[in-house]
Amino acid sequence: MDSLPDAIVQCILSHMSNARDVAVCNCVSKRWKDSTPYIRSLYFPRNSFDNHSGGLSPDIIIWRIISSIVHLEELVVYSPFTGAGLASWLSSVGPTLRHLELRMDNLVDLQACQESPSKLECLKSAANLETLKLWGVLMTHSPRWDVFQKLKNLEIVGAKFEDPALNTALHACPNLSNLLLLACEGLSSVSIELKLLEQCKLDFYGLGNCSLLINAPKLQLLEVQGCSWIRARGTSSLRNLSIANNHGRVYMVDFDKLASLEVLSLRGIQWCWNAISKILECGSEVKHLYMKVEFTGDYDALEPFPEIDFVEFFNNHPKLQKFDIHGAMFAALCQKHSLKSVDPDFAISCLEEVWVTVRSPLNAEQKMNTLESFTKYAKNLKALVINILRMKSSHGSADDFFDDICKFKHCHPKIVRIE
Repeated sequence: MDSLPDAIVQCILSHMSNARDVAVCNCVSKRWKDSTPYIRSLYFPRNSFDNHSGGLSPDIIIWRIISSIVHLEELVVYSPFTGAGLASWLSSVGPTLRHLELRMDNLVDLQACQESPSKLECLKSAANLETLKLWGVLMTHSPRWDVFQKLKNLEIVGAKFEDPALNTALHACPNLSNLLLLACEGLSSVSIELKLLEQCKLDFYGLGNCSLLINAPKLQLLEVQGCSWIRARGTSSLRNLSIANNHGRVYMVDFDKLASLEVLSLRGIQWCWNAISKILECGSEVKHLYMKVEFTGDYDALEPFPEIDFVEFFNNHPKLQKFDIHGAMFAALCQKHSLKSVDPDFAISCLEEVWVTVRSPLNAEQKMNTLESFTKYAKNLKALVINILRMKSSHGSADDFFDDICKFKHCHPKIVRIE
């Protein structure tokens, strides 16, 4: 290293990001210390100050390192800090920061929630951010932010919100292309209107009765967990859609025609049948369909799926290539009249892969007929995977059904697989 020109040494050391490595290099020599101002990215792990016993507080130590850097573009801080400390850091490097990731700890630290200035208010000093990631956020009051015109990616994980606070925060980020809100609670009504949004992942905790209104004409990926009412506009570019509700019911889904949709995933304990049928109708061009909804029913009573005509279903989804069905949906396709009269010219031309999860031996003959129909009408079928999940019965019907499945596999050894 001693024989290298200063510019080469600076270039090498500028690629350091871990704050501990930076601190160690500063102690090696004056030449190495003089390279610190050229660092572009700085990362403080959670345990950065676990064994700290010096007179200076972690806030001041971080400030000294940060303030010595000429053009810091990325700052990641997982170690504990105060609002005053964050304010001092961002007053020094805020204008140059492009990527900021902070573990806020507001949810577990009551004192941190009451300090002034608050950590959320300090963020407005980094007006040129392109990516903002926050962990452990308490946002019950609207943050006093200016508009982040350059912000493209906003990720918040582990948060407690009030509806007006989240809406205010989103209004301050009008040019987002990626929005991620995970493990968020306290919300009842969410409205998202972002003209440039392309990817959106929402995971809401609680009773599963949140409502969502989203208008994003460039949206390509949407994943929603925990909403009972969903209305989306401008979804002509949507390619990947996932809707789940693990705790509540899905009462309504209202989408425009999903002409570009390729992947559709529906999961949950209970969906109103109108919601299921409507989203299946909107997604008629889908190529990969995943369905794991246990029951339907508009109210508290859990009801089975109504009969679904096998031929009509695949005629309405002509581009379907991969079909992953669990329990209720498979049972609905196995109704007595679904395969009663099939047009000789009927074919499932695009289907290549089917995954079926079987839980009950009830209506075994009809289920076997449906499995046979996949091999008969799906001319390009490459794999039919049968997943037998915790099948229980007080008599021998389960054993007989399993024997039938094994015989079926023996007849189609290149296609059928049992798991």
